[in-house]
Amino acid sequence: QVQLVESGGGLVQAGGSLTLSCVASGPSFSLYAMGWFRQAAGKEREFITAISWSGNYTHYADSVKGRFTNSRDNAKNAVYLQMNSLKPEDTAVYYCAARRGLFSGAIMGVDYDYWGQGTQVTVSS
Repeated sequence: QVQLVESGGGLVQAGGSLTLSCVASGPSFSLYAMGWFRQAAGKEREFITAISWSGNYTHYADSVKGRFTNSRDNAKNAVYLQMNSLKPEDTAVYYCAARRGLFSGAIMGVDYDYWGQGTQVTVSS
């Protein structure tokens, strides 16, 4: 069983930056691919990015490519989402998720086994 706790959300002006953190508790964190998703009010959950268990491979949705950076520190059981050039349309609750094994192109929520509680990001115009 893996428990995930996100932090770092908040209110930021358009063009600003935020870094989200997700810390995992439980065994074998380094064996999990990690994803970030977001859900805006009234919209469906959206895949943002994923990182392989080693951190050597990352995949980004087109909506955040070039602005967001996904990284992990297996020694700290943590993944990070650096968000730059934020836009009002980035406003959402952001969730980290863990997937046992390889990333393998997993961009659907059902592909992930464990979820955090989410952290709110609000970008003002």
